[in-house]
Amino acid sequence: MPKRKSTSTTIRSQDTSTLALVTELMAIPGQSGQEAAVMEYIRRRLLAAGGKQSQLQFDRAHTKTPLAGQVGNLVLKLPGNRRGPRRMLSAHVDTVPVCVGSQPVRKGRFIESADPNTGLGADDRAGAAVLLATAERMFAGDIDHFPTTLLWTVQEEVGLFGARNVNVAKLGKPSLAFNFDGGSPTKLTIGATGGYRMDIHVHGIASHAGGAPEEGVSAIAIASLAIADLVENGWHGLIEKRGGTGTSNVGVIEGGAATNVVTNYVTLRAEARSHNSKFRERIVREIEKAFTRAARKVRNAKREHGRVEFNGHLDYDSFRLAANDPSIAVATAAVKAEGHQADLAISNGGLDANWLAARGVPAVTLGCGQRNIHTVDEQLDIEAFKLACRLAVRLVAAK
Repeated sequence: MPKRKSTSTTIRSQDTSTLALVTELMAIPGQSGQEAAVMEYIRRRLLAAGGKQSQLQFDRAHTKTPLAGQVGNLVLKLPGNRRGPRRMLSAHVDTVPVCVGSQPVRKGRFIESADPNTGLGADDRAGAAVLLATAERMFAGDIDHFPTTLLWTVQEEVGLFGARNVNVAKLGKPSLAFNFDGGSPTKLTIGATGGYRMDIHVHGIASHAGGAPEEGVSAIAIASLAIADLVENGWHGLIEKRGGTGTSNVGVIEGGAATNVVTNYVTLRAEARSHNSKFRERIVREIEKAFTRAARKVRNAKREHGRVEFNGHLDYDSFRLAANDPSIAVATAAVKAEGHQADLAISNGGLDANWLAARGVPAVTLGCGQRNIHTVDEQLDIEAFKLACRLAVRLVAAK
């Protein structure tokens, strides 16, 4: 085995190399469903570092997703050079559309996009870079490590579809798992909310808005009354009831073509979230009841009323790791070893970890220094990113 490198010169060289790596990754276009170029970059780097083609496997997750995809999840499964429980590191490689065209440049303590009209793409190319840098160090013989699986997932930003459809059999039954995504490296996310999305189709009756408005039933009026009902009764936005807490939002409404027509159809998209699955189901029922009531309330001169259809699905269920979960203990110890205090957190958004937990691989999520994600003001905190890289090594290294 090559001698482990530990001089300060080598550390500085690794830092420089890692920054170049994450910068190159963030510059590659690859929004959800279009991750092939990113995966090819990772694959080539792994092979150049000493990986064998037999160690790299793509699954077929992209063939099971609503969004047509170019490529599935990439799995690198390595034996350890020290005996112990298998560890898994994961990160998603897709970015939101605003990040396509990113031109990463260093500005003081941060990396930003030189193009003011694009996001950076640190969410989550920084996480992808953390995994890749860790793999390269393992191949170089820099660290003694336990058996390790690295998982790069696709289509996280559009519904966690890569993690949802991952081929678990390829992962090697990891006993501990760590997911790298947005935020601070010292924030350990050990649970997250569950989310349900729904399409609401409101059918009214068309008529001439000037010549015979009384013959029409406005789908827009139905939708408006339903949303007002939800707001007035505390079922829209932040929801705090005796039975639980959660959130809901009607985020999209589309319909209508002219002001001289009573609109006969609109479609809306809404969501409901809660850490309590039963309370989330109640939020969904309240949304459905509000729209049903509104449809019956708006009538024309013939006493006819509209109707509503609902099409919904569970995006991801909530999860929370047990207090004695070994992944929490190992992650907390790694953060402490780097001179920091771990902050255990629960997320109000969805993570790949939601579906990893559902698939039997509960994971702690750590950030990589990303700020202002999903905006043109996105930044990568360089020191925080370097910390995430050091933590990843500690998570797989045998002491």
